[in-house]
Amino acid sequence: MPAERVVFVHGAGSFGAAAWPRQHGLALDYDCLFLKRHGFDDVEPPLAPDAEADIAVIRDALGEGGHLAAHSAGAVPAMLAALRDPGRVHSLILCEPAVFSLTRDLPATRAYRELLQPLFDAAPEMTDEEYEREFVRRVFTTGAAASDHRAARPGHTAPADEAARRSAARLRMQTPPWDAPLDIVPGVPTLVLTGGWEPLYEEVADFLVSTGAEHLQVGGNHRPQDTGAGRKAIREFLARARRTEQ
Repeated sequence: MPAERVVFVHGAGSFGAAAWPRQHGLALDYDCLFLKRHGFDDVEPPLAPDAEADIAVIRDALGEGGHLAAHSAGAVPAMLAALRDPGRVHSLILCEPAVFSLTRDLPATRAYRELLQPLFDAAPEMTDEEYEREFVRRVFTTGAAASDHRAARPGHTAPADEAARRSAARLRMQTPPWDAPLDIVPGVPTLVLTGGWEPLYEEVADFLVSTGAEHLQVGGNHRPQDTGAGRKAIREFLARARRTEQ
């Protein structure tokens, strides 16, 4: 009997297998596919986000069905793909999901929108480096959540190499995540992992719990999947979901 498929969808920083370093061992028991979303490449210039292209990649990777694991901004196309075809999604694992359209009017998300919407509006008139510096200044000055973008850290200066310049360009191209046409995926077992460092993501997790999801706070800041507890939670959740399917 073929192994069950698990499709991994990265966020705004690293991509492919590099985005999921602590999950590679799952390939011993599952058919793991580590995706590269539209516009992410080591060589080609960055491209503007394309939700439909991402959804198509995810649905194609799912094949006849499988589990979806997504991080940060990657949770948006993952949930949209699940909404299109919930019968092919055996379970959802969402690591600090940036699904802010679901919580756009709740306090932490509303404050985040008010902080960053002016920056999204100004992006066409800014250079990649200017945008990145201002993004980092805003999210760290206020304590609002930073993305999993490589440069989101205090004291960051202009990108120093080609990979960093591509990363900065991608950041400026992002569209407001609170505008995504998301809804809850009914009937799909869902696990939410958070790092316990930022109220914005805890607010999202609490909302998803209210719709039936499980939630574990496992540390690791914006990458809870990289902690020992996060790795264990993902493996145990997949095992339970597999038993349920059988």
